[in-house]
Amino acid sequence: MTQTRPTLAVVGATGAVGTVMLDILSTRENVWGEIRLLASARSAGKTLRCRGEEVVVQELTEDSFDGVDVAMFDVPDDVSAKWAPIAAAKGAVAVDNSGAFRMDPDVPLVVPEVNGHAARNRPKGIIANPNCTTLTMMDALGALHHRWTLRELVVASYQAASGAGQPGIDRLYDEIEVVAGNRSLGTGAGDVRATVVNKLGADSPFGAPLVLNVIPMAGSFREGGWTSEELKVRNESRKILNIPDLKVSATCVRVPVVTTHSLAVHAVFAGDIDVAEARQVLIEAPSVVVIDDPDRGEFPTPADVVGCDPTFVGRLRQALDFPNTLDLFVCGDNLRKGAALNTAQIAELVAAELTSGG
Repeated sequence: MTQTRPTLAVVGATGAVGTVMLDILSTRENVWGEIRLLASARSAGKTLRCRGEEVVVQELTEDSFDGVDVAMFDVPDDVSAKWAPIAAAKGAVAVDNSGAFRMDPDVPLVVPEVNGHAARNRPKGIIANPNCTTLTMMDALGALHHRWTLRELVVASYQAASGAGQPGIDRLYDEIEVVAGNRSLGTGAGDVRATVVNKLGADSPFGAPLVLNVIPMAGSFREGGWTSEELKVRNESRKILNIPDLKVSATCVRVPVVTTHSLAVHAVFAGDIDVAEARQVLIEAPSVVVIDDPDRGEFPTPADVVGCDPTFVGRLRQALDFPNTLDLFVCGDNLRKGAALNTAQIAELVAAELTSGG
């Protein structure tokens, strides 16, 4: 049991999600004592603002975790794979936002509003944070599953450029500058691609120009033509909801939005589901906001919810030709709830556990 407030380390503090994390740590209830900001040698020495104070970023080394109770990781998979076990061996609970441990059977995959209890069972001293696409819909689906028992999911995602990190954001803005003011673009096959590649080159985080376009893939291709993002939606949904045989099919699409992922969800349940009751269940669910008024044309969009913590849900309706179903549209900021916020919430569960002695 920790008698004082636990010590927190933030690994990857200078990255895109790390920046959001510092804002979250500065605005949520302060449950931490010391907060150490850790990054590569290249970023060490930088000064970042957290909780109203200037904090110097330290180089990530084994000694960085001495006296640390919880370490949050927002770094590439290979970095987490190396350093999260080191943090755990030093006595810290590692909360990892990478994909390195999500499907490890000895590492819980946690969304606090859905399966927060799982955070206590961590044989390796590591807790995984889900992929941002899966997380976008999980608060809503967790509430619906608790009431009606989920059986199948068909999902189409509309994923923001920031899902590809800062290079994705920069590329989209650069492409916008290239096409701005040219109203003839988009009227001929390949004219957008030719213009963008001519000005910016073909080297891009995306497989095609994103501006004035959508790209029917996110992640990298895997066996059978599926992408890594699509497989994450399937595998992680099963693990979080504890439905090993959940039937899932996903198509992940990149769209010209800076931040906030959206998903069109077709959910099939074990029995009849009433739309009005489902709407009420979602209204009462923690971290879910319902915007759903067809008569007034009200529904969630990425531009309206970016920078917000909750999941936003709308377009609730029953499929006309499929029984026991609910169709809905979901939006969630992929850098907040999809990454930094959920990681912070998991860490807060651990902090409460440590300070309570249980």
